[in-house]
Amino acid sequence: MDKVVSVAALADGWFKVAFSDRRTAELDVKPFVRSGFFAALRDRHYFALVGLFFSGVGWLGGKDLGPDTISARLLVTEHP
Repeated sequence: MDKVVSVAALADGWFKVAFSDRRTAELDVKPFVRSGFFAALRDRHYFALVGLFFSGVGWLGGKDLGPDTISARLLVTEHP
């Protein structure tokens, strides 16, 4: 399983990730914020606090997305 090695918040609910296999991708998180669990991500300041969490990404308070979830929904922007 590839792991996320870097993450950066982008505008309008998107973030950019880099995986250990050198792929980079952008992910739209807006579909996740429909659930109550991820509702806090609607706040752009909170969303901007995204960071690495184990092999995926996460936010303070236990909100996280694993690398498999990210890979399944990503838009690849570069190939190794």
